[in-house]
This record gives sequence, C-alpha cells and structure tokens, in this order.
Amino acid sequence: MADSLVIVESPAKAKTIGKYLGSKYIVKASMGHIRDLPKSQIGVEVENDFNPKYITIRGKGSVLKELKDASKKVKKVYLAADPDREGEAIAWHLAHYLEINESDSCRVVFNEITKQAVKDAFKAPRPINMDLVNAQQARRILDRLVGYKISPLLWKKVKKGLSAGRVQSVAVKLIIDRENEIEAFVPEEYWTITAQLKQGNATFEAKYHSLNGEKRELGNEADVQEVMKAMGASAFTVVEVKEKERLRNPAAPFITSSLQQEAARKLGYRASKTMSVAQQLYEGVDLGKEGTVGLITYMRTDSTRISPVAQEEAKTYIEEKYGANYFPEQPRVNTKKNSNAQDAHEAVRPTSIFRDPESVKEFLSRDQFRLYKLVWDRFVSSQMSSAILDTMTVDLTVGSGAVFRAVGSKVKFPGFMKIYVEGNDDGTTTDDEKFLPPLAVGDVVGTESIEPKQHFTQPPPRYSEARLVRMMEEVGIGRPSTYAPTLETIQKRGYVAIEEKKFIPTELGELVIQMMEEFFPEILDAEFTAHMEDDLDHVEDGKEDWVKVLANFYTSFEKRLEVAEEEMKEVELQDEISDEICEKCGRHLVYKMGRFGKFLACSGFPDCRNTKPIVKDIGVTCPKCHEGKIIERRSKKGRFFYGCDHYPGCDYVSWDKPVSKPCPQCNGVMVEKRNKSGAKLICTQCDYNEEAIEDQEPAEL
Repeated sequence: MADSLVIVESPAKAKTIGKYLGSKYIVKASMGHIRDLPKSQIGVEVENDFNPKYITIRGKGSVLKELKDASKKVKKVYLAADPDREGEAIAWHLAHYLEINESDSCRVVFNEITKQAVKDAFKAPRPINMDLVNAQQARRILDRLVGYKISPLLWKKVKKGLSAGRVQSVAVKLIIDRENEIEAFVPEEYWTITAQLKQGNATFEAKYHSLNGEKRELGNEADVQEVMKAMGASAFTVVEVKEKERLRNPAAPFITSSLQQEAARKLGYRASKTMSVAQQLYEGVDLGKEGTVGLITYMRTDSTRISPVAQEEAKTYIEEKYGANYFPEQPRVNTKKNSNAQDAHEAVRPTSIFRDPESVKEFLSRDQFRLYKLVWDRFVSSQMSSAILDTMTVDLTVGSGAVFRAVGSKVKFPGFMKIYVEGNDDGTTTDDEKFLPPLAVGDVVGTESIEPKQHFTQPPPRYSEARLVRMMEEVGIGRPSTYAPTLETIQKRGYVAIEEKKFIPTELGELVIQMMEEFFPEILDAEFTAHMEDDLDHVEDGKEDWVKVLANFYTSFEKRLEVAEEEMKEVELQDEISDEICEKCGRHLVYKMGRFGKFLACSGFPDCRNTKPIVKDIGVTCPKCHEGKIIERRSKKGRFFYGCDHYPGCDYVSWDKPVSKPCPQCNGVMVEKRNKSGAKLICTQCDYNEEAIEDQEPAEL
C-alpha cells in the first residue's frame, strides 16, 4: 500500500514519475497553480507590506479535493513541481492548502525526469525555499500593480479593454523603436566590382579592394569609372598569397533563449510552440520497452553549464562514434556570456547522449522529433573538437594600381561541424567551403567577366521572434520563463501584429506606448526594467527583502499615477474607413489591426460583427477555371495561401504562390517556392525548375 503522495503539475509528468517510483507512491497532478490573485480586484494590500490576497483558482475545486483526500491517506506528502520560481510557488501554495509545514523536508526537485535522477532527488528532499517563493511573489505583485493601476487609466483615456504590462511594454517599445529607425533610415548608394577569374579549368571570384594603396569605398558611379579606367584592359596578376589555419569553435549548449532562437531559424517554430514541445520532451515520452522517459533536461534555464556525468557520457560517445580526435584534449567549459544568468540549472541537453534521435524517432511526433534532434545535435557538437579551416587570401593587381581580393577557405578537419552548425537570423549557415584554385605570386589569371553593381544600404530589419528574444536577453528584460508568454501577450493585446514573420507595431500599440512614455517613463526604460529583474534575482538569492523591493518601486510609481490621473488627456482612436460596404448591414467597412496584420471589420460593431480578410490580387489568372483571379489570403493561423476569387464556384487553392509564366517544358502551372537559399520556380506537373528572379537584391554594408 502507498505511504507517500507526490504532487506534480501535469498528468504527463505524474505518469512518468509514477512508473519510476513504484507502488509505494501515489503521484497526482495539481494542473498548474491552485491559487492566484483575484481577477476582479487588485488583490494586494499595499499599505500592509504588499500582502497578497490569494484565492483558489476557479475550476480547481475538484482537483484540490482529490489532493486533500489523498494526503489524508498517506504518511508523507512530497511536492515535486518544476525546479524554478514558479514551481517553488506552486509547491508553497500546495503546502498552505494541505497544511504542510514549509520548513519540513517536503520539496523534491530534479533537472531531468529520468529514473536515476528522480530516485536521487527523493533521497534528498528539502524544505520549501522561501527566497524563491518571494521572488515569484514579488514579480507577480509588481506586474499586478502596474497592470491594475495603469489599465483603468487607459480605459478611461483611450478605450475599454486595454491593459499595460511591465516587461511587455518594454518589448512593444523595442518594436516601435525599430520601426522608427526603419522609417528614418536614408539609403546610401554604394557600388561593388566583382571579377570572375579563371585559373586552368577552375573559376573563382575576386572583389575590388583598393586603388593605389588606398582602400576607398565606391560611393557612386564616378568612383567606379575611376577604378575601371585604372584597370584598363590589363590582365590580373597575383601579387600576394596568404595561407593560414583558423579554428572555429562550436556553439554552447542551448539555454532557453538560444533554443527559441534556433528553433525559429531552423524549424520555423514560434517561441510558444518551442516551449510546448520542449515541455513534452522534458516530462516524458513512452519509448516502448524502455518505458516512459524524459528525453531532455529542464528547458527554462539561462546556464550553459553541463554536469560532469553528461560530459563523460559525451566523451565516450564521441570517441566511440567518431574517433578520439573529435573530442578536445580538455572537456569544454562554457562561461556565462550574460552576467544576469542565474546558473541555477544545467543547459538544455538530452538526458542521455546514447539515446540518439533516430533510435527514438518512431515514438515521437514530427514536432517532437525535430526539436529533440535539434537539442541532441547542438549538445553533441558543443562537446566536440573545434573545426580546422585552411583559409587563403589572394591579392591580384590589374592595370595601374587597382587591387582585387579573393578569399577562400577549406575545411581541413570538420570537428563539431560534422554534426551541427549554428544558424543565424538571416536563415542561412556560414559557407566554409569556398574554393580557390592553387595560386602563386606572379601567376597571371584569365578574366571571364567584370561586373560593377550598384547597391543601396538597407534599414535594420524588423524583429522576428528570434531577434526579439535575443534583444530582450541582451538588454536584460525578462527571464527564461517569460520570453514566450511576453511575445504571446503583446500580440493578443493588439499592440503588435506579425507580417511575414516580423513584428510591426499597431496604431493602438504606438498610442499606448506614447502615453506611457509621457507619464510612466521608467516602466518603458529597458535599463530600469533590467535593474528590477536583478532585484528579483537578489530576492531569489536571499540578498534582498522582497517587500523592500516593492516599496522602492511603488513610492515613485504612486506619484506618477497621481500626475497621470490629472494630466493624461483623453484620446479617441479613429478607424480608417475603406471603400467596401458591409454586405450584412450596408455600413462601411473599416481597417482594423489584428495579431496577423490588417483586416476589414464593420463600422457598426458591436451591432454588426462582420469581418473580412484583406485580399491581394497577385496578377495571375486562375489555372483551374481560367476566369477568376488568384488572390493572396491569410489562414486563421496567419499563414498566407493563394486561391481563386470565384470561390466557392472555383475551389483552386495553393500554399505556394502561382506565377503567370507557364512551364517551358510542359506548359503546366508554375509556382514560386522559397527556402533558406532563395526562391525557385517549380512546375506543378513535371520536374522542371529554375531560379526565380528577385525584384530587388538585398544589400548591406
């Protein structure tokens, strides 16, 4: 008969842990938090040391009764929520409800859900860590004070339903600031001169470098003409060859932010999806005969630290699989890049390196497999030897004083690159194999073409989810557990929208931030918010009193509220009226901004709730009915697709963009397919494909 009750957050986690612990333990799920601040009121007694007034979350009654009944039948109750502030707070609320002394050894934590890790954790239960609990309480109360004090002001001055958040507001301001940079950007002209050269049967590329010993940028066509004149009709002669060996080191194992960024780049996952799938891998997957196993370590972490046991496993695996030279002489130690990192947990890694992705593929969903492979590849590569590259830099002169430079590299020893190479925000990986033929000083090479090309500098790019998470990490706002919820929240509130996977601010977002900037500048100050995160970290470390942190913030915040109440002016948002008429009530439709961009809605809302997507004619006749026009639409999940405007009369639909050009091979319908390397035109009826001609070549200095 069971003599212990273990409470975790989720049924999946309960199922996995229950199998490990055996019949002496009952394992049940609290289904997340059981208590929270009330929604109907602020729920914080500011004058009484910010005492929170917690209530039982609606709908949790039956769960709590089940846990209470189960606790009365056992000798010991263990609280095994996730190993972070949120998990500690859940454990504390459970202890309060079940009348467990928080100083008793009732708290069990593990960074990975494997049989050994779980059994080891139950050998060393500890009291509830009130520093962690108080850090979570302080964050919750801070966010409640900001939200519930500023939001009524926005309702009164702008419109009902608006809300303000502490970290979210800074994230929106980052997006607005970037949009302002883009709008203020003035393109600058510059030119390049590229020579396609030939040595024997090999061709290679060299670019203009300098003229008469002076490295001068080509700012206009006159500069180009000067270089071309100096070149004349002369041949290119090699004047200098530099060869050297270069080491390239692997990326560190994943932390929360880098996992979200890389999953966005390589898998196209939103931050929320990455964390949801990672949670499944952490909580456990049924691997058939092996049973249910947690495949990765805890995914909310800002540490790149790896346990000695995991490093020893990595050493054994890498040396057996690839050879001793693929493991460095000393195991890698990744230092903290971010001074704010708490280093409370290990990096995100597979719980066993010997459980390679292919061996578990049949038990995983497609999303689970792809994310697990990403984590596994990243971890294995992070422990491997550096890659060795042979680089070659060749300078060639032509005419009177013009110098062109060719740069090549070749992988001499792949090291970690045999497994994995980190992506970047442009969606590409570095090409380390750029061939140059053998060249020596004095060689005269053939010239195939010389191409001067005009470019214009480009504005900074809008934030993708990956870029925004990276920026939030760099400026120190938010923590591993808050990145994904923050991105979701700012979209749900209608402060930003996503177009082509990039954030753009809405008119509403710009107005709210403008008003907050005037009356609550410290809330929008990234440095202030980062400092507040540090204070919360100090509470967690036991170095700061949580009530004092809240009091320091509230003193100036309360004064700001009083001024805003008196001086903030009422603003009425005006919708842009379209030419289209609502087919349901005859009123004009107006442009609205949703989380996936603009759409049309009836101006008679709420009496008439008719909405329509904004469609875009792409200039292609429907290939099915040959009468309708192909228009660009957006699905409910925000993905673009293409269909006939005669729908439902014609049901033609395509995820890929049709083009007007027929296939030159079979006269079939051609569509444009895009991937990381660019765009191709592909026939839907035969195997013909060709490179798509881009409207504008992106150029960056």
